[in-house]
Amino acid sequence: MSDVAALHFPKSSPLTLDEPRLMGVLNVTPDSFSDGGRFDGASGIPAAVAHARSMAEQGASILDVGGESTRPGAARVSSEEQIQRVVPVIAAVRAMLEAEGFDATVISVDTTRVAVAEAALEAGAQLLNDVSGGAEGRAERDGGLAALAAEAGVPLILMHMRGQPADMQVDPWYEDVVADVTDHLDAAAESAEALGVSPGQIVVDPGIGFGKTLTHNLELLAGLGGLVEHQRASGRHVLLGTSRKSMFAKLDPTMADSTARLPGTLATTALAVAAGCRLIRVHEVLENAQAARVAWGITGFQ
Repeated sequence: MSDVAALHFPKSSPLTLDEPRLMGVLNVTPDSFSDGGRFDGASGIPAAVAHARSMAEQGASILDVGGESTRPGAARVSSEEQIQRVVPVIAAVRAMLEAEGFDATVISVDTTRVAVAEAALEAGAQLLNDVSGGAEGRAERDGGLAALAAEAGVPLILMHMRGQPADMQVDPWYEDVVADVTDHLDAAAESAEALGVSPGQIVVDPGIGFGKTLTHNLELLAGLGGLVEHQRASGRHVLLGTSRKSMFAKLDPTMADSTARLPGTLATTALAVAAGCRLIRVHEVLENAQAARVAWGITGFQ
């Protein structure tokens, strides 16, 4: 078991990455691009817990709770408002997981703010998912979320995003998108390692759809195997998040509505597994788990 890659947590068993693992999306926001308003507010907590239970039953190893939309053009949300949104949900989901025997299911918090992350960890989160790649939290305190991850002994996800959600899709440009994103993720990971986060506790995410054109996204997906191999050589892991992205509508107009993009998501889930990616962030857990199992059955012996 010591040779098996895994994410480690202070008070629970490791999450082994000897096979693909799914991260289920649980947005507690009024304005997320595909599921905003379903689980936010006090009245949404029972629905959020029920959805979390369903995702855990369907095979999600991680439940990712976010209180700030990162859709293109989204306005920022204060730390105070994020805490009000995510902490009650995380506490309720944690209680449900413990009461119903989902001991191996991990809760992550999707935030760029240190104060939100601290409150989420206290409420029962075990993993930090930072779409700013560590950049924003450093404005709050030295080292930002990376320093907090090191102190708390929890894993850290670092995503690539050019700009902010409000402006990230305004004429994004790269010299070489695969090389540029790889260099950015390396720098973010190395900064976290310098603050005490071990490479095996770092997950990098190329940030499909975050400050990228359709061509950029396709080039990154085509180069995913090389990115995975590069990060694995440094002891790190890779997460892919393409679920319900607008890129699918650009490739096929029948997927114009965000809820009609499951086929595109499944295709990229299979692609990610074949490329060696072991963490995949999705909305529809059951179908993606099925696709991942088939892809793993085909490629898992390579």
